[in-house]
Parts: sequence; C-alpha cells; structure tokens
Amino acid sequence: MAEAHQAVAFQFTVTPEGIDLQLSHQALTEIYLSVLRSWKKRLIRLKNSVITGVYPASPSSWLFVVIAILATMYTRSDPSMGLIAKIQEHLPVSHSLSAQCQTVLSAVLFSTMLWLSLIFTMRMCLKQLLSYHRWMFEPRGKMTNTTKVWLTLVRIFSGRQPLLYSYQGSLPNLPVPAVKDTIKRYLESVQPLKNPEEFERMTSLAANFESCLGNRLQWYLKLKALWASNYVSDWWEEYIYLRGRGPIMVNSNYYGMDFLYVTPTPLQAARAGNTLHAAFMYRRKLNKEEVKPVSTVIPLCAAQCERIFNTTRTPGEETGKHTHTHTLNIDQYTHWQDSDYVAVYHRGRYFRLRMYSAGRLLSPREVESQVQKILDDPSSPSPGEEKLGALTAGDRIPWAKARKEYFSSGLNKRSLDCIEKAAFFVTLDDDEQGMMGEDPAASLDRYAKSLLHGKCYDRWFDKSFSVVIYKNGKNGLNAEHSWADAPVVAHLWERRVTVSTAVRLTSLTPCCLTIQAYLLPPVCPQCQEKIAQSLSIAQALADDVDFHVFSFRDFGKGMIKKFRISPDAFIQLVLQLAYYRDRGAFCLTYEASMTRLFREGRTETVRSCSNESCAFIRCPAVNEDVTTEVCRRLLRQASEKHQSLYRHAMTGAGIDRHLFCLYVVSKYLGVESPFLNEVLSEPWRLSTSQTPVQQVELFDLVNHPEYVSCGGGFGPVADDGYGVSYSIVGENMINFHISCKHSCPQTDSHKYGGLIRQALLDLQLLFCPDQKDPSKADLRQTKKDM
Repeated sequence: MAEAHQAVAFQFTVTPEGIDLQLSHQALTEIYLSVLRSWKKRLIRLKNSVITGVYPASPSSWLFVVIAILATMYTRSDPSMGLIAKIQEHLPVSHSLSAQCQTVLSAVLFSTMLWLSLIFTMRMCLKQLLSYHRWMFEPRGKMTNTTKVWLTLVRIFSGRQPLLYSYQGSLPNLPVPAVKDTIKRYLESVQPLKNPEEFERMTSLAANFESCLGNRLQWYLKLKALWASNYVSDWWEEYIYLRGRGPIMVNSNYYGMDFLYVTPTPLQAARAGNTLHAAFMYRRKLNKEEVKPVSTVIPLCAAQCERIFNTTRTPGEETGKHTHTHTLNIDQYTHWQDSDYVAVYHRGRYFRLRMYSAGRLLSPREVESQVQKILDDPSSPSPGEEKLGALTAGDRIPWAKARKEYFSSGLNKRSLDCIEKAAFFVTLDDDEQGMMGEDPAASLDRYAKSLLHGKCYDRWFDKSFSVVIYKNGKNGLNAEHSWADAPVVAHLWERRVTVSTAVRLTSLTPCCLTIQAYLLPPVCPQCQEKIAQSLSIAQALADDVDFHVFSFRDFGKGMIKKFRISPDAFIQLVLQLAYYRDRGAFCLTYEASMTRLFREGRTETVRSCSNESCAFIRCPAVNEDVTTEVCRRLLRQASEKHQSLYRHAMTGAGIDRHLFCLYVVSKYLGVESPFLNEVLSEPWRLSTSQTPVQQVELFDLVNHPEYVSCGGGFGPVADDGYGVSYSIVGENMINFHISCKHSCPQTDSHKYGGLIRQALLDLQLLFCPDQKDPSKADLRQTKKDM
C-alpha cells in the first residue's frame, strides 16, 4: 500500500551555486503551533496538579493565611508561640537581610507550614469521613442523626468546584475483610446451589482453610494493603485481563449502542464529523479536568478516566520471568499524553485523520469534509492490509509473535504506531444497522453482533475504544475491557451521543489538511498466513455467538418503585426466575458491582442467587396453595437480601475479590488449597450487569422520549451460560442484551428473552392482579419440583 507523503519543514537541492534551501512556512507554522499546544497542555496539567494537590483548600487560601499571620504579628502578638523566632535563627540568608525582612520571611515560611498542615488535616478528616458507609444501609427516607451530621461535615470538608481528580488523595483504601467473614458469606451464597452432601463437604474444606492456610495468606494481603492504593486492582487487571491468552473479541470486549429510535442524520460523513468532534471536545474537558467528578452521595474514584484516550493494549511477548512450567506472556497498556488524530478504517484501507489545523480543533463540518474524502477514495488495499485487524481478534500469542517478527522495525513499525498512538480507532462501515426494516427485533440482534465483533477484522480490538459509524448514520462503539469498566466508557458515550446530536451543521469551511492513507506496504506471505489463522479462530468464535436484544415497555422502574422494591433487585429476580424455568435449576449468578468508593476501585461480584431468592422462586412451584400475600412477602425478603449483598459489595465486604487475592497469594507461595481451587473453578452460568444512566440531566425523556439509547452488552462468560446486560431507562423502559453460544444445545438467547418477558409480566401480576396478561400466564407456571 502506498504511503502518503507528509509535509516537511524544508526541501533542498544541490546546484552549481551551492545548496538551494527552500523553507515551507506552512510546515514551520504547524510545527510551532503543535509545540505551543503541547506546552499549553503541560501548563494546564501543572496548574491542575497544584489545585488538586492542595484540595479541599485552594492555592489562594495560602495568601489568606500569610496575611492573617502577618497582621497578628503587627498587633504585637505571636500566633506561632515562638516558632517564627526559631525559624529566623536558622535562616541561611540571615546575614544578607535586614531584621524586618528576616521576620517577614520567617512569618511566610511559618504560614506556609501552617497552611500545609491544615490541608493535611482537612484531607485526613475528609478521608475518614469518606470511609463512613453506614448511610448506605439505612432505609430510604429514614436518615439517622449520625448520618445527617456526617453529611454536613462531608459538605464542609469537600470544598467547592472540585476538578475531576480532586478527591483522589482523599479516597479511602479498600479494606481487607476478615477471612472468617468472607467464608461465612461464601458458604451462605452456595448453600442453595448444592445438595446437603456437597454443602457439607464444602463446609469442611472451608473450615480447614480458615484454620490452617487462610490466616497465613491473609497476612500477606494485609501487608500489601499497607503500601498499595488498592490491594485488588493491579492483580485483577493482570490475572483476569492481561494474562489471558485467548481472544479478547467477544470474550472481553463489550459494546455500546446509538439512539434506538432516532438517527440525527442519515449521512455517514456528517454523523462521523459530529461524533469525532464531540469525542475530542470531551477529551479537551478531560485533559483540563473540567469533567465533574461522578458522585453518589460521596465522590467516586476517577483513576480509570486517565486511560480513555490515546491508549492501546499491546500483546505480551516473553518477559523472561518463568514459572515452574512455562514462560509468561503478559499484555501491557501503552498510554500517550496526547494525540491529534484518529486512525480510520474503510474498505480494507487505513487512514490517519488529523483533528487539528493550525492548533485549532476542526469543526464538525470540517471533519465531515475529511471523512467524505476517505469515503470517496477508490484505491484498493494492499495484499494483507484488508484483514490485518484480525490479528487483534485472535489468540494473543500468535499476535505477539507476528508483531515482534513483522512490525518491530521500519515502515511496518511506523505504520503500526500510527494506529496504536491514535486518540481512538474509527471504522466507517459499509453496512446499515439499527432498528429498521420489516423485522426490527432481528435487526437489533444483527446490530449487537456487528458492534461486538463486526467482520472480525474491521475493528482494532486492542484500542481503548473503537467508534463504528454505519452507512445509514447509525453508530456505536466497541471497548477493550482491561483498562476500565463499562460505567467509565458509558459516561463518555452519554456525553458523545447528546452533544453530537445538538451540534448544528454550519457552512463548509475550507480546510488545508490532507487525508493520509497510512499503513503498510504489501504484507509478506508469511504474515498473511498468520492473519488468516487469527481470522479463522475469530470467525469461529463470532459465528458461535447467539444474540438477542429487546426493549420491554409494558412497565419500568416507575411501577416497580410503587411496589416498594428496588428495580435492580426486581430485575435480578426476574432473570433467576426465567433461568429456573429454562433449565429447571438455579445457578451461580454474577452481578457486577463497583468499588469506586475506594481509591483505584474497580468491581466486585454480587452473588445474587441467594437462599431468599430461591425460596421466592420455589414457593409457587412446589405449593399451589400459596397465597399471593406470601409470594409478595418472599419477594420483598429476596429484594432486601439482594440490596444488602449489593451494599456489602460496594463497601468492600464482598466475597470474590478477597478469595481471588488469597488464591493469587497461594500461587506465589507455591501452596495448594483445595478450597480455593474449587471456589475459583465454579462457572458463572448467569453473568449479568446493569448499565446505569449516569448523566440524567443530559436526557429529557419526558419531552423527548424518542432520544433513548438501547445501552450495550457483552458476550457469554460460560460456554453453557448466558450473558445479560440490562439498562433501566426512564420510568417505563427496560432494555435487555442477551448472549449465549449456538454450540450449547441448552442455551437459546431468544427463548431466554421470551422467558424474561413472561417473568416480568408474572411478577407484575403479583402486585397488580387486575392487569391483563395476553398470555393468561401466572406465576404458578413454574411447577417444577427441584
């Protein structure tokens, strides 16, 4: 493939009179503006570091303290109780200054130390305040006096107008739960899933672990928690994500959808212009830390936001570290401070699209013009170029070897760097997607599969996120999971879809940039063979995915709240009831919860299948005479239990991350634990996650109910299980994304989706018995005695 020539600052030719030097003023101007922009960003980062470093105080408060101390000294009083005089005695420049100057300088030094001490005290107080989590366990609307006082103190110590990272230094560290507490909760979670003999055996294994190995492993975790910001996150990223050698496509990456009913423009280039401009506007606010910190009642950790842009995951090469059996291959993150372009894929060719001209961010219309040039480019891809992205979709070891062998030097390396150093990746897809046609349900399923894996070679799955823009103006994204969790990407995506929709197209402004077709010369046959092998693996994985997406609009959280039940708990019970009807048994159920109340927190597991949820689901199945009132009582008990589990997970008292870290320590020490081995090998046949709407002020669903997104989803976690993502939108809508594998005869996403619909209607009948149900179904349809 031909590489476009870049503008250079000068050209020269040798003549009989000497060297004829021709300077390019335009190129020199671009270089100057690029350097100027880089230094502006450095100064902004330095300023923000100072502001964040002294938060919750402000830099101007230093001047107030200095003036206050100097004012008291001029009233013949000594607020320092002799410390200013002590400082004056030890000033190294005391002989070259007058007595008055020495006194003023000593007072300033004392004021600065006093100011820093006050900041340290305020931050420690705020950290202790943010460690209080009892407010989460109080009944809604019944706040205790202790919590009221606590909330007042938090507001006092939190300061005003925080930047994005202002609270990072004040967030508490994730606590290490007691081993006995974790084991007790674990045994309670698996009791409904095991028969008496199996549960007795597991109880014996747990007791033996607690009395022998558990305390030894716990000691190492507590030692790690003393110096690490978070005793879980680094191991979680490494062992769960970066050490994985299988494909990250489908297995790890996830996707987000566009508006469900509205397409702001059917023009692909115009939608791309708005989308890319909105993403860079968000990045600008992120770099300036002007994005408001996400909060519940208290602020959440924002550490993951640092890697949203200019980040890629690189496949692991041999590190030289050896275990007892093999050489380790570990992927790594690579993050760049800045990037002024995006990498674009269209019809098998790669392009570099610069987003700045003369130091100015291009307008949406200017970006549209550049994208249209790409769409109109008639050139064909070079051999091996079209499907190069399949390397990122297949197994990691072949990709690491191909990268080292074919992309480690020369033009290939520069071309690969061009993709990896881009702010993010963009695919201009020739397909049309979205809810459309005579069968909108099937079109949503195709839309989800396209965003999840595409053609297996037209996405760069290693980039932090890839934006996909379809021929009919619909778009979406595919995100790599290891660097951050879905709520962080969802925050960006919410801002992007709303801002890009509000942008008004202006008249076309001339733009001097050129589009660069930039990647590879013809790829050698050996590399093409590697690409083909990765593509075959990725294609088999993609073809096996069975997806079903639907919106439930009979009722939503508005009605569920009238039942005095948590909407999330209600949906979790629906998912378990549907699974019970599908498989005739309960299963280990995973619900993702966040731990961002703590510094560098990521996720924790809510084991939502509990004794209480099983009791509710079993009751009408084994006893036809059970009354509606008994069912309601059991449902509320199950809901309260779920809320308790969720709150414990959020506040650092979860089960699975603690057991995972104990398992990692055991492997480092080279000791085997039958209990931990069995716990870590249990399959999650029902893996669920809620995608919450975080920036509700951006969505006016009352006046504009059509501007609603369908959320996003992910692939199945277990070969014989389901992956379910759901989003509660507004008061009357719940979206579901269901995935499983065709290769498993026991799973069917459409069948399970139908069971979810029926379970929702059946639980509605518990509280609204007069509600008409088209299927004439009743909760007692579950007549399976387990």
